[in-house]
This record gives sequence, C-alpha cells and structure tokens, in this order.
Amino acid sequence: MTTTSAPPGLRDFYEDPATPVASGEQRSHRQARALAAALGRPAPLPALVVDIGCGDGQAAATAAPLLAGHRIVGVDWSQDALKRARTRIPHVVRGELTASGLPFAAGSADAVLFSEVIEHLVDPDAALDEIRRILRPGGHLMLSTPNLAAWYNRALLLAGVQPVFSEVSLRAVHGRPGTEVVGHLRLYTARALRSFVAAAGFDVVRVTGAPFHGVPRPLRPLDRLACTAPSLSSILLLHARKT
Repeated sequence: MTTTSAPPGLRDFYEDPATPVASGEQRSHRQARALAAALGRPAPLPALVVDIGCGDGQAAATAAPLLAGHRIVGVDWSQDALKRARTRIPHVVRGELTASGLPFAAGSADAVLFSEVIEHLVDPDAALDEIRRILRPGGHLMLSTPNLAAWYNRALLLAGVQPVFSEVSLRAVHGRPGTEVVGHLRLYTARALRSFVAAAGFDVVRVTGAPFHGVPRPLRPLDRLACTAPSLSSILLLHARKT
C-alpha cells in the first residue's frame, strides 16, 4: 500500500503482514478489460502500466493476461507487500504518493491502475497530483474504491448501523458488519468520486460498478444486479484520462 505522509502508527499498520493487501478478482478483471479496450488491441506500441498500491501483486497478475504485450510495473510502499508481489509479477518498485515520490519520469506512464488505494490515503489530493505527473497527456487512470452509498449501506444507515467499508478504529471493528480491519480513512459516493477526480485535472470517461467479494453468498445475485446502477454498486470503477 502506498502512503502520503502517513503518521507512524498508520505506517506500522500497513507494514504489518497481517494487514489484508489483496482485492477482489472480479473487480480486477473488469478493470483490466476496460483498460485493454482503452489501450486498443493490438496496441501499436507496448504501454507502460503502473499498478500503484499493488499490494501482494494479485490484481496485477490477474490483469496481465488481458494486457499481454504491455509492461506492468507494481508500486507499493510496504516492503512486505513488495516481497509478496515479486512472487506474482516480474517488475516491482518501491514508491510513495508524495511529490515526485513515484520513481517514474513526468509523462512516462501510459496508464495507472489505482485499485482500492484512495480510501486508505491521508492526502488523496497529493496522490492524484503525483499520478497526473507521471501520466502522459491522454494517459488512462483506472481507479476503483468501495462505494459509501452501496445498496446495503443505504439500508444499514436507515437502521442506524455503521456502513460497510467504514472504520472508526485501526484496532477492531465497531458497529458495522464484518470482522476485518483494513484501514479505510475515506469513502466516496459515485458523485463525489467523479467530482473529485475531475477537479484534479482529469476527464472522467466513465464510472461503472463491480461486486464485492465479501457480500454473503445468498445476496450475491442482488449485488451483481446493483452493478447495473453504479451509484448503488459495492465497488466504484472509474476510468479517466489526463487532460
């Protein structure tokens, strides 16, 4: 997980090997398919795709067959995550989402995968500034993040229950379904995410939805159905281009 000037306690949390660093496979497939379509097949030249916050490399490994011919480089701040990522993808480097904290020249990347990262950041504004720096003009940003306004969160809030994905502590879960602490600091609705990314200097191409692997099995058909209305979906998938 990359960081933006995270306080020591938060850095220790993300360096802990017990902290989850993998995301859902369905989200990875949907994101990779969208990027492959955006880059074009066959691509005239191999693209540099930077997976920022690559975690254990699972998402990049899932995307690799759909992005054949392109070079995927995983980036993470956590040394433990990078150690695990090296077992799945050939190219990984350490970097941070601070000013010039990513080890890439300005305008050198054709696309950035930014999957389930922004909700963990202290300073998401600086993160998008740094992503914009390394992208070439017209380069693609493929961002995914949990949806604060997911269909079940709306019902939970009406019942006075803390929404899924939200967290009030790094030590334990309080007042919401689930048992796993993953360090979410910020959550977005579809409208807020679109507005935020546009304000950072990107043209938002499309916002779609993806299901969440943690939804109980009996409710998964409903969760997949909610993807047809991104504002209700579990996961938000945003495709934007650098202006």
